[in-house]
Amino acid sequence: MTDSKSMDDLSDLLSPQAIQAALVVPNKKALFQQLAGHATKLVDADARMIVDRLVERERLGSTGFGGGIAIPHGKIEGLDRVVGLFARLGTPIDFAAIDDLPVDLVFLLLSPVDAGVEHLKALARVSRRLRDKAFVAKLRGAGSDDALYALFATGEARDAA
Repeated sequence: MTDSKSMDDLSDLLSPQAIQAALVVPNKKALFQQLAGHATKLVDADARMIVDRLVERERLGSTGFGGGIAIPHGKIEGLDRVVGLFARLGTPIDFAAIDDLPVDLVFLLLSPVDAGVEHLKALARVSRRLRDKAFVAKLRGAGSDDALYALFATGEARDAA
């Protein structure tokens, strides 16, 4: 990531193909399976391995950090960079989040196995963006995959819409 980019711009982590505006899943396990299947279209990784890593990480504690938002993440063999996927769920699901609220916004982060600092920096950047209440409101109101991607790519959420 270059320093000239806005810290709010997450386009280095997300591609337009990594956005799902209306994913419908019944539970966390199905969510992980859907996201892992989608991830295999973007990176050379095994869907089952991705699901296993996400489940392992969730056992340490829920990645649902409150306000209907979760950032599941895992380190995956064979990746050469940190990759993100974003899904807005059609119906919120239980995620055992710290505030017990169901989750409807999910930002999945997959990192190379040796990406220690890089992984933590990406997690911090995503977390910071998703703590911005105006930005989150725009994510919930965006009408399409393209509109969602534009929000992440521009980092815009400060105007009073």
